[in-house]
Amino acid sequence: MVGRAIQLLLLIAVVILPVLNVQAAVTASIDRADIEINESFMLKVTVDTDIDTEPDASVLEADFNVGQRSQLSNTTIINGQISRSRTWTYVLMPKRAGDLVIPPIMAGNEQSKPLHIVVAPQSNALPGEADIFVSTEVDRDTSYVQAQVLYTVKVYRSVATRQPRLSEPGFGGVEVLIELAGEERSYESILNGKHYNVVERVYAFFPQESGELSIAPARFEARVLRGGRITGRKVFESEPLTVVVNPIPPPPPEFPNAAWLPAKSVELSEVWSREPDRLPVGEPITRHVTVTALGQLSTQIPVIDPAVSDSVKIYPDKPELRVTAGAGGIKATRKDQYAMIGVRAGVVELPALQLPWWNIEQGEWQVASLPSRSLTILPSGEAARPPLIEQAVEATLEAETIKLESGFWRRVSEGLIALWLLTMLAWWWSRRPEKKTQEREAPPIHKQQAKFLKTARRAALSGDAAIVKSALLSWGRLQWPNEWPRSIGDFASRVSDPLAGELEALCSASYGPGGDSWNGENLAKALRSFAVKSDDTKDAGADDLPPLMPGSPA
Repeated sequence: MVGRAIQLLLLIAVVILPVLNVQAAVTASIDRADIEINESFMLKVTVDTDIDTEPDASVLEADFNVGQRSQLSNTTIINGQISRSRTWTYVLMPKRAGDLVIPPIMAGNEQSKPLHIVVAPQSNALPGEADIFVSTEVDRDTSYVQAQVLYTVKVYRSVATRQPRLSEPGFGGVEVLIELAGEERSYESILNGKHYNVVERVYAFFPQESGELSIAPARFEARVLRGGRITGRKVFESEPLTVVVNPIPPPPPEFPNAAWLPAKSVELSEVWSREPDRLPVGEPITRHVTVTALGQLSTQIPVIDPAVSDSVKIYPDKPELRVTAGAGGIKATRKDQYAMIGVRAGVVELPALQLPWWNIEQGEWQVASLPSRSLTILPSGEAARPPLIEQAVEATLEAETIKLESGFWRRVSEGLIALWLLTMLAWWWSRRPEKKTQEREAPPIHKQQAKFLKTARRAALSGDAAIVKSALLSWGRLQWPNEWPRSIGDFASRVSDPLAGELEALCSASYGPGGDSWNGENLAKALRSFAVKSDDTKDAGADDLPPLMPGSPA
């Protein structure tokens, strides 16, 4: 009877409670942060479970014009693991400039968090007459050695294009390190009453020496669709740019040995494994010091050596470096970990940590710092004991301790643990025949699909187009058993970019009149993570063009 009760409790804990904790998280995100009054942007609302009701987008109409809407049932495959979600995408255009708030979006009983965006006034610096043109800009004309400069390339098109190619930026005059600051963005813009589709890329480059840095014109190539006919390849270029790179200024007088760290902002933070107020001799404590620099690479952040006294031994660990891309460019973090052990009792004063850095926005030296702290080292035999209390209460606690040390409760605890282990063993044994039967069955569909994707990636890297097509069509038979794709073109219409675009390039290379080449490395990369379009949007999106291929304006 007791075994049945425990088994029932285990079933409730293992099966029912996790189900009760499942919630349909709703997240909202935008594709870019820099928006003008005449430009559109995309709002994505993602739900991690299947909710059939569409999110309530009526709250957006106060400050935004809501354009095209689409819906995707996403099946994401990463290293053989399958996860599913549903995403609603809205094309928005702000009605006014200024600080705007995207309110929480309701989906079922859940809602997203609000988003804050800044909408700039309309720009008058860009042309608005040509069907296709390319513009480039830098966030500063004068910089310093190893300081970040953001370089933005925008391709404007009011006509449809085929086989587009945007070249990587070219530099001359001084050596530079270059990083892609975020993903490629696509949105709409209205210039002088003319509608354009805009593709934007942002690069962060870091000059390694002083001098004059020349940036070659951005080059965009494509075949233009006019009157139902496709022209030959045309080339469109932007204007060249120049950036003056200044040498490293001298360090500040109070920090004559300061390392050169140019950035937009620098912050210091620390976390202790426990409060460092009372530390017995010989016991370790860990201090985590993190430096966050906006507009700089993690390898440029210098090491901060914390000064300590002879009463404390310090053992540094390998630093953790990380780089992410955001609205302000490259954001780098360096996390150093120090194990500290007290060797002599007493109070140790840990001095303040100071890191001088060069503010590229204000053009001056500044200092990021952490305040000093006191570390109390206790004698080895004097661990962190609770404060002394009245003798009567202390005697009572000692009596209770003696009582608990008796073997009765220990035997009770051991018996309960043994009973729990026996119950788990019995439950596993009762489920064993069913699991054996399942293991004799065919492998799950997702494992078969993962095998075909692995074969396709290997074939793409080796340049074998025939095996790529065969493996993907076999994958498609499992994904759409009632209406599987008959060709790679049909397959491409059912998946998201960038995989759709790479498959179209493969089709063009195999059957197109031009015999264009296809990039196996890009195709293999696209096969690692892609989404499957749902049935209600597959037909509607079959004629949509991938990035850099907009449809003709209405």
